[in-house]
Amino acid sequence: MSIDTRWYVVHTYSGYENKVATNIEKMVENRRMQDQILEVKIPTEIVTDVEKKKEVERKLFPGYVLVKVAVSPDKDNRPAMSDETWLLIRNTRGVTGFVGPENKAIPLTDEEVIRLGVEKRSVEVSYNVGDTVNIIDEIFDGFSGVVEEIDLDNNMVKVTVCALFGKETTVELELDQVELAE
Repeated sequence: MSIDTRWYVVHTYSGYENKVATNIEKMVENRRMQDQILEVKIPTEIVTDVEKKKEVERKLFPGYVLVKVAVSPDKDNRPAMSDETWLLIRNTRGVTGFVGPENKAIPLTDEEVIRLGVEKRSVEVSYNVGDTVNIIDEIFDGFSGVVEEIDLDNNMVKVTVCALFGKETTVELELDQVELAE
């Protein structure tokens, strides 16, 4: 049986993100709630500090921590976390609340999760560099082109398309926006 999960955004005092994440993880372990709170993340990126000539990890959203929680349908048939889970997170030192109206925990949509890079989608591709593909994206739907580059890590593919007036244009698309031409 598969567990339905959602990502929630927890607001913290700025600068306390790491401490809040650690505290949540410890409380989950102590209360044996690993089946309810599955993952805690602080979105970061690696930035090169030119002056100091070293790479530094920077928080993308200071003051926020993302938590992946098991959910079940509420009375309105919307996904919701259990009261016990809500209380554990909400009563963690440094947490000021959940992101949502009136401090009500609203889960991120699948599109938001993908856009924020919280979870990576794994897409298997049936094409290689040099193959002719059909584009199934809204803007270029119906066009075909040749695969120039595949970037699995960033979920991107570069395709050279013979567009308007016979001019070749290179477009960057997501891996699932193209399919192998038959």
